Amino acid sequence: MDILDELNDEQRRAAQVIDGPVMIIAGAGSGKTRTLTYRIAHLIDEGVDPFNILALTFTNKAAAEMKERIETLVGPEAKSLWMGTFHSIFARMLRFEADKIGYTHSFTIYDTDDSKSAIKQIIKGLSLDPKNYNPSFVQNRISAAKNSLMSPEDYALNPEIQQSDMMSKKPLIGEIYRRYNQRLRNAMAMDFDDLLFNTNVLLRDFPEVLLKYQERFRYILVDEYQDTNFAQYLIVKKLAARYENICVVGDDAQSIYAFRGANIQNILNFKRDYPSAQQFKLEQNYRSTQNIVNAANSVIFNNKEQIFKNVWTENAVGERITLLTAPDERAEGAMIANTINSFKNDDEKAEYRHFAVLYRNNVQSRAIEDALIKSRIPYKVYSGISFYRRKELKDTLAYLRLVVNNHDDEALLRIINYPKRSIGDTTMEKIQLAASDNEISCWTVIENINDFGLDINAGTLNRIEDFKVMIQMFTSQLYTINAYDLAKDVIFKSGLIRELKSDDDPDNANRVENIEELLNGIQEFCEKEDVITPGSEDEDAQISQNQGLKTLDMYLQQVLLLTDEDKDDGNDDKVSLMTVHAAKGLEFPYVFVAGMEENLFPSQMSVMDRKDLEEERRLFYVAVTRAEKRLVLSNAQFRYQWGKSSSQELSRFVNEIDDKYIDMPRPESMFPKIGELPRLKPLAHKKTLVTPKLKRVQYGPTEGNTPEQRDSIQAGMRVRHAKFGEGKVLSIEGEGSNRAAIVFFPAFGQKKLMLSFAKLEIL
Repeated sequence: MDILDELNDEQRRAAQVIDGPVMIIAGAGSGKTRTLTYRIAHLIDEGVDPFNILALTFTNKAAAEMKERIETLVGPEAKSLWMGTFHSIFARMLRFEADKIGYTHSFTIYDTDDSKSAIKQIIKGLSLDPKNYNPSFVQNRISAAKNSLMSPEDYALNPEIQQSDMMSKKPLIGEIYRRYNQRLRNAMAMDFDDLLFNTNVLLRDFPEVLLKYQERFRYILVDEYQDTNFAQYLIVKKLAARYENICVVGDDAQSIYAFRGANIQNILNFKRDYPSAQQFKLEQNYRSTQNIVNAANSVIFNNKEQIFKNVWTENAVGERITLLTAPDERAEGAMIANTINSFKNDDEKAEYRHFAVLYRNNVQSRAIEDALIKSRIPYKVYSGISFYRRKELKDTLAYLRLVVNNHDDEALLRIINYPKRSIGDTTMEKIQLAASDNEISCWTVIENINDFGLDINAGTLNRIEDFKVMIQMFTSQLYTINAYDLAKDVIFKSGLIRELKSDDDPDNANRVENIEELLNGIQEFCEKEDVITPGSEDEDAQISQNQGLKTLDMYLQQVLLLTDEDKDDGNDDKVSLMTVHAAKGLEFPYVFVAGMEENLFPSQMSVMDRKDLEEERRLFYVAVTRAEKRLVLSNAQFRYQWGKSSSQELSRFVNEIDDKYIDMPRPESMFPKIGELPRLKPLAHKKTLVTPKLKRVQYGPTEGNTPEQRDSIQAGMRVRHAKFGEGKVLSIEGEGSNRAAIVFFPAFGQKKLMLSFAKLEIL
């Protein structure tokens, strides 16, 4: 049986090409990962050596799942594939070639928190105001420079950048960048951006290294190509230059990461880079109903910069999209909760884990969470504190990092006095100053502390010596025992567990369990049969002294490269709450997209620039195409922003959905009959309160509001209120100045308004 027999015709055509450049444009839900997986399996089946195949992804989870499937198709030889995230693959290359760029093989990889901590220390050392030199802002500025392959020297010599920093009253960002890079090198550390930056340096400055990897990677495949940045693009282009057997897979309509450097032009200009490239379009959607697919098409059609495709599906037509309109964000949350319960009651197979609520900004989750809690609906919020970012695990990993790389200053500063050893901040500031002045690591100062003449008392010097000896003892065992046994020794002999158990904090029991779970993960890592030594070349040059030993440095490389996109398996029966960005790559039977309002989605920052607006539209396209069976959009007529309630206009993206695919009844159908008291029932998917598809217009109070005008208002009339919008008068009560109208407003329900104050406008 042919491996490709399980693919549809277009998938098969895309997968069976062996040589030359190929671009696969894969619409949402079109089997992109399946096609890429079978293409790799087909290459191996046709005789391509797995050692010559490089497959780059954006998540470790995607790489692991693909590799497992390929092994099922072609057998254990697939273990020889170089498959992983950009950062993990390039970290592996850099470990093997580290000496060429002045690093040791055991360099540490700093995560975002480590980088920010180092930047904070530098800002403090320069006596700068952290409010002006916000560490997160500076970190993003440095990250953008590195992703543009701009060194500190390039940054300092760029007149436009220097002028921009001067205008923003941050003229010393370049100096912070220089010191930060020097600090990283002193610590034998790289941040995530360095993994790309230094790979480019390696391939640029060492032609023999470039040639070696060009020969090694004769077939290159890149997933989610629309998300690549300049540094990633350039590395791939260099590696593919010799044989041009490059296959990129992606969807320009799902390019949503410009804020972190992704460049949609990489995929739009692929055929310019490779004029002989063959292009295939995967347009059959296997995920969503026809209404959802067609609605998504009608929205994305409005973008000018795109590779046009006609996504279609043979799935059922399905229900039309529902729009919920609420008076404010709290009511919006309640309507979402009611609708979730309604859908769940109507579908006995539906579980809470089948539901997702997406939003543009994290701050929107508060009102939704409140509503779910009140409705006793279990939920989980993505992009909260991940497992490895919990304090107790950051402390534990800091110990393990310092054992592997004694020069890791961030790890050292984090745990030298935890548990408490009476090595105070003043002492560490003296050590840091000596390290900075001499452009060396803090560990080098500690190793030779008597040579620096620091004013530190004898008792503290003894405690520093004890700490140094303990770490050195652990380091001496790095390549003689496996990762689990060494980690267990470190955790217990350092006093971490004893410290947590000695405290009465009730949460400490959970913290101890988390450390135990970390140990379980290390043990599982050691028991795996298919782990490839980091930095190995053809798996024959082992960094470890003992062939095949699963060492602690190998484990840390894996765990420190876990990405935000490596989400959990979603087995908990809970509604998922997340930003649209976090939802990319996921799918749910029932999807809610909250906050469909102008200046929220699309964001206020995007509406003045066409390119930014088109990215927002692509983001909405991603949100819509996460849904399999039902899609519900919601908006609030008033929303608190910066402490004030402001009137909101319905998002233009809702108005771009063709009327055929969304429930938009006539305004008259939203009002009750005269004499009939409106009763707000829990929302059902077939009887959902919706808003008419109209642009919101903000109205001021009616001019005049004379007694004659007030007296002319009668039951049955249509009226407009400055806050509540259009409504229908149900009845009139009282006389004279006490005359009041009972008015039903579709989005606000029934209101009793004193006519002498309400200033109602008769329609």
